[in-house]
Amino acid sequence: MSNSLVFNKIPLEEIEIGMNVSYSQTITDADVKAFSGISGDRNPIHLDEQYAEKSRYKKRIAHGLMTASYFSALFGTKIPGEGCVYVSQSLNFKRPVYIGDTVVATVEVISVDLAKKRVFFRTTCKVKNKVVTDGEAELFVP
Repeated sequence: MSNSLVFNKIPLEEIEIGMNVSYSQTITDADVKAFSGISGDRNPIHLDEQYAEKSRYKKRIAHGLMTASYFSALFGTKIPGEGCVYVSQSLNFKRPVYIGDTVVATVEVISVDLAKKRVFFRTTCKVKNKVVTDGEAELFVP
């Protein structure tokens, strides 16, 4: 697992069930602020320490979609890689992610449809080996 994302392109015919890849990223205050600006989600649970202290989480949490966006990084740069297009993604947010947490995002091939040029993945984000986000994704692979 590494923070460097090197572009890859795996031909559809070479993608096999069980193939997987991971990416790790430590969540920083700057990341949360940048994502807030990009997404427009300025919910104080993400940005205001005093507000967050009064919440059930007791401190600021990262945006769920920020951590889930690491799946896109893996798809676009690792597997399938260059040229693939997201078709769908289901997500379950199971635990909060805090500033300073290291998120490990993993995608694993669960099905390949050569006729429709689709690849289906199990997607998981973990912090300290506990699932924080999971779901499934469908990608078009040209």
